[in-house]
Parts: sequence; structure tokens; C-alpha cells
Amino acid sequence: MILAQLLKAIQPVQVIGSTDVDVHAIQFDSRKVEAGDLFVAQAGTAVDGHTFIPACIEKGATVVILDNSRYLTDIKEGVTYVLVKNSEEALGRLAHQWYGCPSEKLTLVGVTGTNGKTTIATLLYEMVRAMSYKAGLISTVVYYVDGTAYPSTHTTPDALALNALLAQMVEAGCRYAFMEVSSHSIAQERIAGLQFAGAMFTNLTRDHIDYHKTFDNYRDTKKRLFDGLCKEAFAVTNADDKNGLVMTQNTRAKVFTYSTQTMADHRGKILEEGFDGMLLSIDGQEVFVPLVGRFNVSNLLCIYSAALCLGFEKTEILRILSALKPVNGRFETIRSPKGWTAIIDYAHTPDAVDNVISTINEILGSQKSKADSQKPKLITVVGCGGNRDKGKRPMMAQIAKRGSQQLILTSDNPRDEEPADILKDMTAGLTEDELRSTLVIEDRAAAIQTACTLAQKGDVILVAGKGHEDYQIIKGVKHHFDDHEVVRRYI
Repeated sequence: MILAQLLKAIQPVQVIGSTDVDVHAIQFDSRKVEAGDLFVAQAGTAVDGHTFIPACIEKGATVVILDNSRYLTDIKEGVTYVLVKNSEEALGRLAHQWYGCPSEKLTLVGVTGTNGKTTIATLLYEMVRAMSYKAGLISTVVYYVDGTAYPSTHTTPDALALNALLAQMVEAGCRYAFMEVSSHSIAQERIAGLQFAGAMFTNLTRDHIDYHKTFDNYRDTKKRLFDGLCKEAFAVTNADDKNGLVMTQNTRAKVFTYSTQTMADHRGKILEEGFDGMLLSIDGQEVFVPLVGRFNVSNLLCIYSAALCLGFEKTEILRILSALKPVNGRFETIRSPKGWTAIIDYAHTPDAVDNVISTINEILGSQKSKADSQKPKLITVVGCGGNRDKGKRPMMAQIAKRGSQQLILTSDNPRDEEPADILKDMTAGLTEDELRSTLVIEDRAAAIQTACTLAQKGDVILVAGKGHEDYQIIKGVKHHFDDHEVVRRYI
């Protein structure tokens, strides 16, 4: 593509050199640069890409995009330098232009929030496919181009990979695309240039404070997704979350609310609940769904609201909701022949752990009222990831201990940290009495097996934190590990 055509997507501060240059490819990783490429230098969080500009020119880069704040001291002949206000945003917009503006050829819908993104995006994808439409999905678990699956690398991939995926969806004839929009992707401008037909907000609780530094920064980053919507778009938000209306206060899009507790455009409540599903009332219509938990009522209301915004008929939406299955690693149940139940869940924030434990205890409480058998107990196995927000570690241990009859603290993804140090941070949230009745087992497989050994008929084991993940990262090395496999192997 000719550089002049590419630059229509951005507003350069200054261009030094010719724009009548044929660009062979766009790169932001200096290691991938080849002759004729355009290199986008980004400040980055760990390494500053501007330091690699000379090396990229040596490798044959003919165009360099760089931040306007950088002072150019050595201008090479035959190289075009494009100075921009924000090179990360420029990369997103250039990638969108490079791949033919794919978001303008799809009905692209994004979902953001702390919890629930994967469930909502995935079930919307499955819903429209059940209606015989071609669709794409970009999620934490997997990427789909119509029915073809691709491994997921990030909740929201980098700008080049993201636009390449969207272009594949257009090529495959997809009409819709549903994607999780992480706070990192918004902050790093990975979604710059994309045209969203709609956006959804789930909830906001403590997460990624290690990156955003403050909760306000985290909230305001999420809000940018809604600030950028056009007036033809829709915005669906959770009226039960105190930040729900904050998200949409400056949006130009048409706003719709959902709630399980207060007045809203769309309302829902649980009529009956068990480990196999819930009987719900959604806008006055009863429907049974094979999902569990009050948090999933909110997720389903969000899906329902968005589906209405997309023009689907209410009865058809509810019919398909009743047939949808839980997403991998989201309140997934495994039944033991001995009568106990294991639940695998991705809950890795204090709020998510609290929601899952509360749901399990509500169901156990209702079952106890129907039977005179010995009161069943909840055994929780949970850990915290390394190189992430340390402040939530004692909070998660407190919440898990408060809601469980037996707590087992264990390793999650320690990454570059020592598992023992992470566990020490978690146990700091417990009193001496609580610690005496808490098991600390660093080896995750041994912790899960111990829980299975302790479980008796009617008991529930919650294995929280990893959900769909089939690996553990220890000292930077990825090892195969799947909570499901450990539980099934024991059974």
C-alpha cells in the first residue's frame, strides 16, 4: 500500500520525506522488520521501541512512525519519518486502514468490565450462529472466525493481529463479531480506529491495579470505550453497578440498562436455582437456563439487552438462551460417582470469588432445606497469580475463608514470583484461628487431590482461579496443567 493512502487514517504532526512510498508491511516488533517495511516505534511498558529505530533502518525499513516528543538527530536519506502525537494510537488506526477497515464491514460489538466478559461475548457469538448467521469471536479462551477456532494469545490481541482477525471474518462472510475489550487494550490503543456498533459494560471491581495504579484510572480507561461510540451505536450497561451509569454519561450512543435489583430497561430475577441451572424471569417471561449464579443472571440480561439492540426478536432470544451451555471454565460442574460436585471457575478477583462462593452457598442452603441429611460443606481451592496486583491477595483469602467450610490455599500462575511468597501474602489476610483451620499446599495438583479426598456425598469443591487455562507459568516457563484433568483423574 502507498504510504499516502495509509496516512489518511491518522493526522501526522510532521512528515519528513516522501509519502509516495510503497509499504510492504507494518511492524511494531523490530525483530520482524524486513526491507520495505513501515516500523511503528512505541514507548512500551518494558522496552522503548524508539531505541530500535536505527536497527530497523539498517534492516531496510523505509518508513518510521514515532512519537512527536522524540527529537530526531539523525535523518537517513531514503527514509520517511512520520511524527505523531501517539504512536500506539497511530498503529491501531494504520492497522485498520491496512486491512481494509474491516470493522466497518461487520457489526462489531465489544464487552468490557472486570468479570463476565468471556461469558457474554461467547454466548452472543453462539446465539447469532444458532440463528444461522456467520459470526466471529475474540475472547480470553479462543478466537473464532465463523466456525474455525484459533488459539487465544490475549483477551484482546495487538492492533495488527486484531485487525487481521477482523479481516479474516469479513473474508469468511461473517456478519457479526463479538469481542472482549480489556482495559489494557484500551489504554494501549489496540482498538484505535475500530468502529463499534455497540458496547456492553458488566461490572467494575478491583483488578489490574498493578498496571493502572489506581481504581479511578482503571474505571476511566474502561469508560473510553463508551466515550468513543458514535450516535448510531448502542450502549448496554449494568444499572446494579455503581459505575454502570458513569460508563455511559458522556456517550453519544443510545443507552439501555439492565438490572436484577432496581428499575431498568430490562430486568431479571431467579425463581428457582440448582447446580444444573436456573428458572428465571426476564422482562416478565419465564425461561430455564443451564447456567448458575446471580452473576450469570446479570450476564444473561446483558446478552438479552444487546440481542434486542441488534434487532432480534424477544421470543427467539429467550429460546436460544435456554439452550446455551456454560463457557469452558466458567462455573463448570464435574460430578463424582461418590456424590460430591467439583466446580471449575476462572474467578481470580475478590469480587468474582465472592460471587461464586455466594452462589454455591445459596444453592447448598436451598438443598439443605429440602433434605434432612448432614449439612454439605464447601471446600475451596484457590491461589493468586504472580507479577500481578498484590493487594488483592489477602482479600481473596479472607473472602474464600469466610464463605467456605474448608479452605485450601495453593499456587496459581506464579510466573516470576516464588509461590511461597504469594501464599504468604494471601495468609496475611487471615487471623491465627483462621490459619489453624486452613490448609496451605503449594503444589496445585496435590491441593486439588486433597480437596477431592476430603469431599463427602453432597459436598462441593470449588477450584478457582484458572478456569479454562491448561497451563501454569513457573519461572517464565509454561507447563501443561488443567484443573479439569486433575479432578477427573482423581475420580
